Amino acid sequence: MTAFPTVEKVQYEGPDSDNPLAFRWYNPEEIVEGKTMKEHLRFTVCYWHTFRGSGADPFGMGTMQRPWDDGTDSVENACNRARVAFEFFEKLDAPFYAFHDRDVAPEGSSLSHTNEIFDSVAAVLKEEQERSGVKLLWGTANMFTHPRFMHGAATTCNVDVYTYAAAQVKKAMEVTHMLGGENYVFWGGREGYMNLYNTDMKRELDHLGQFFHMAVDYAKEIGFKGQFLIEPKPKEPTKHQYDSDAAACINFLRAYNLMDHFKLNIETNHATLAGHTMMHELDYAGMQGALGSIDANTGDMLLGWDTDQFPTDYYLTTQTMLCLLKYGLAPGGVNFDAKVRRESFEPIDLFHAHIGGMDAFAKGLKVAAAIRADNALGQIVEERYSSWNSELGKKIESGSVGFKELEALMLEKGDAQVQRSGRQELCENIVNRYLDKV
Repeated sequence: MTAFPTVEKVQYEGPDSDNPLAFRWYNPEEIVEGKTMKEHLRFTVCYWHTFRGSGADPFGMGTMQRPWDDGTDSVENACNRARVAFEFFEKLDAPFYAFHDRDVAPEGSSLSHTNEIFDSVAAVLKEEQERSGVKLLWGTANMFTHPRFMHGAATTCNVDVYTYAAAQVKKAMEVTHMLGGENYVFWGGREGYMNLYNTDMKRELDHLGQFFHMAVDYAKEIGFKGQFLIEPKPKEPTKHQYDSDAAACINFLRAYNLMDHFKLNIETNHATLAGHTMMHELDYAGMQGALGSIDANTGDMLLGWDTDQFPTDYYLTTQTMLCLLKYGLAPGGVNFDAKVRRESFEPIDLFHAHIGGMDAFAKGLKVAAAIRADNALGQIVEERYSSWNSELGKKIESGSVGFKELEALMLEKGDAQVQRSGRQELCENIVNRYLDKV
């Protein structure tokens, strides 16, 4: 019995195709910079939006038509949903998926009951992975939806909730390990504050650092060798989240001696909520050796919240791929943490959305690779910083001179030489030209 009877496996048909259920740019086996597109992009379907999203918003109830879902929290329904999900992954030709524990398995009457349910669904996930060849990119624990986490999980003011969160993460790590997950993600949806009048920030951050060290210790104990990832976000649902952007996360990791164990999972919509571009966040994480994975989506610039829309903008995907080709991505991937619009309520819309996103990233990959092959932007950067290749520049960068020596040189010279043009408009024109060429 198929959940998507009108859809065959999505194939690459090329840029001239008008078939809405075919790839125009994503050719999985095409070689780009020595690797296949499939290896570069590591596309991942997120379970939460794709199979648990209802289309509800603050002003209205859900709209999604999901005929395979009976609307209950039964184990049988959860297992059936998992089998439908794998049919979707296979027809989309997506090599990976990702989940929160509560996406795939509902809570029970107690923690032990919840763990039993999780084990039952995980057995189906393992069976489907072995049958289909689809892999788990990462697992994580949902510690933001249930009312027990109203004050946070690893930063809660309540020691019982902290203890529950530790137990929940332990189980999620075990299941992720059992399913061969290549990463484990922490998104601190409630790890922050609403009001500093009632908050001991130092104590909360200390508790968070201790929580992460316990996760590292337990990973060693069970033999989990996957990459730990933190996903930055500045606000929503809290007023201020401690993992607000890449810089804040890296500062936290250094302060608590965790840099050897964690990298970042960067999301486009979270970057813009922080007042940054995706390219900024990727470049900052990459230059710090902390770029691990990405959530591929976009926001609506006219709306001030996390809309999690599918990425279809070639400029955005080109900028993203310029960074990913520069720094690398594996063992992370391009995870579609994106949801179809409330008005796109039919199951077929799930295919249209993912195909569009996959094509946009494949196009961005090709454009970025062409720009890099010609060093079209690199030569402008090299020219702009060329004065640093002088003897003086080398001395400064090596740390062999100080203020006294620099002052003496400038007193003798009298003033700084004329600056070079930044060629910003030319850079933008170059990107446009390659978008037209590829």
